Amino acid sequence: MEEDQSLISAVKNCRICEPYLPLGPRPVIAVAAESKILIIGQAPGTRVHQTGIPWNDPSGDELRRWLQVDRDQFYNPSIFGIMPMGFCYPGKGGSGDLPPRPECAVHWHSKLMAIMSKVELTLLIGAYAQSYYLGKMKKKNLTETVRSFDQYLPDFFPLVHPSPRNRIWMKRNPWFEDLVLPALRDRIKMLIRK
Repeated sequence: MEEDQSLISAVKNCRICEPYLPLGPRPVIAVAAESKILIIGQAPGTRVHQTGIPWNDPSGDELRRWLQVDRDQFYNPSIFGIMPMGFCYPGKGGSGDLPPRPECAVHWHSKLMAIMSKVELTLLIGAYAQSYYLGKMKKKNLTETVRSFDQYLPDFFPLVHPSPRNRIWMKRNPWFEDLVLPALRDRIKMLIRK
């Protein structure tokens, strides 16, 4: 247990990519050895960077709606572990935030996964998480990977990012609300009850 806390403390004090971060380092993760469900997203946005609370923004509100969980459940580390691909805000790009810095996943993910031995389901939110964890198993694009979610169960559940920017994607893909979200909610309810 002490080793676990030491690792988490090391992650929260990480400065590996400091020269590339416009707002400076502020690693945002929330993991525990007893986490049952692991959420791997992209990287914190500016609001999350300011508060230090993962998914504390409109995307988080939408994700909680998708999961049908309240904030208390979502931020309960014995239920949800939260570990983005990049732990710090990467900066602004031409059409939104820059991609997550690659150093975090390479340096920290396997070490953090090793202490979370009770994880039964990993939500892979967005193309970066899906590429990293599914590799050659992912489909030709994010839409096809998400549509084929049942092929990755019971370990992984790929999802589109719940950003307000993806409203057009949601309108173009009504099967997501009709097929994917009910399956996701059933799985989440079952794991929370365990």
